[in-house]
Amino acid sequence: MCAKRRSDTAALGGGLFEADAPRPLADRLRPQSLSDVVGQGHLIGAEGPIGRMLAQGRLTSMILWGGPGCGKTTIARLLAEGSGLAFEPLSAVFSGVADLRQVFDRARERRIGGQGTLLFVDEIHRFNKAQQDGFLPYVEDGTVVLIGATTENPSFELNAALLSRCQVYVLNRLDTEAMDAMLNRAEAEEGRPLPLDEHARAALVGMADGDGRYLLNMAEALYAMGTTLPMTPDELANTVQRRLPVYDKAQDSHYNLISALHKSLRGSDCDAALYWLARMLVAGEDPLYVARRMLRFAYEDIGLADPQAAHQALMAWDTYERLGSPEGELALAQAAIYLATAPKSNAAYAAYKASRAIAKDTGSVAPPKHILNAPTAMMKDMGYGKDYAYDHDAEDGFSGQNYFPDTMKREKLYSPVERGFERDIRKRLEYWEGLRRKRGLE
Repeated sequence: MCAKRRSDTAALGGGLFEADAPRPLADRLRPQSLSDVVGQGHLIGAEGPIGRMLAQGRLTSMILWGGPGCGKTTIARLLAEGSGLAFEPLSAVFSGVADLRQVFDRARERRIGGQGTLLFVDEIHRFNKAQQDGFLPYVEDGTVVLIGATTENPSFELNAALLSRCQVYVLNRLDTEAMDAMLNRAEAEEGRPLPLDEHARAALVGMADGDGRYLLNMAEALYAMGTTLPMTPDELANTVQRRLPVYDKAQDSHYNLISALHKSLRGSDCDAALYWLARMLVAGEDPLYVARRMLRFAYEDIGLADPQAAHQALMAWDTYERLGSPEGELALAQAAIYLATAPKSNAAYAAYKASRAIAKDTGSVAPPKHILNAPTAMMKDMGYGKDYAYDHDAEDGFSGQNYFPDTMKREKLYSPVERGFERDIRKRLEYWEGLRRKRGLE
């Protein structure tokens, strides 16, 4: 390297010999234009919102929400280059208030000179509320165009005030086509094919689980081995470590997967329910959390259509506590199958919700006196228990008396469905309703 080139490199903040240092494959293949970015055409293509924005020369603050390795940082850098803005990257993991102040001071100076600044904040959800509020005046007055990147749901992790000043764009998880394109570029960069057969190549894509950076790192590791014989999927599995699915038990993926399990059970799709159950357990979810949610489901979505559902869910919970993993997981799988294939009814759940609403509206209204006990003479004189009809002495074991407060009309809260055991309950309720009408008690 000539002396001038070395001095220029040092002036840019790099080491004297940084340009000669080896660069990771993922860095060498970093896209040089938005057209090189794969998998995000819905955003950065000519008809995408970010693509149109750039074409019109107006870049506004935005939040890029997507999984790891899908291109958030690369897109931000290319947007800065394409719009002529100075690029200021920060990581919320390693930066604090002092770093932000320095960025804002530099942005003010550039603005005086006629240049704008694009502030890119990786993992922006890791900044606390006060730090997020600190962006607001600089975003509002145009000192910086803010691009925040997050792997978490912005509606949960970012302040409403900040969200109201930014567009939220969802990046796709990289699909097989996008990942294949990245591997093709890796092979072109290295000048040789990956040492994998067709099935192992597909397995490598599956291992990456939508993370392009991870895919290229694994490809680089395979090249570093120096082998030329194509590996089989089994040989690949023994060579590289499988990436665990992206899953954080305290964050968005946790709630997404339990929602998918719950709705699959409700939709009577036992195959999908088993898949989501397995996804959660493989990712490291606490099996007792899953057991608790399935017990809740049994009461909320099956109820009295199959009273055995709650028993099955409770027994699965108990069995897992006794056996642990992996044996106890079979009990959870069996319970999932039972719940998915059971007749469904939310009638009890809906009835309870309705009863709570009426209870809040009616307040402290007293029960009718005829169903109150009279343990003292005074209470008996006041009419407590007067004219109470003992149902066992009544015709058909049913008196038909009113048990609602005197000031309330009779409410019909529970409407069983025509499925499962509730079909029999419905017949009983209709029979008793007919007796009330017959005896003029309606």
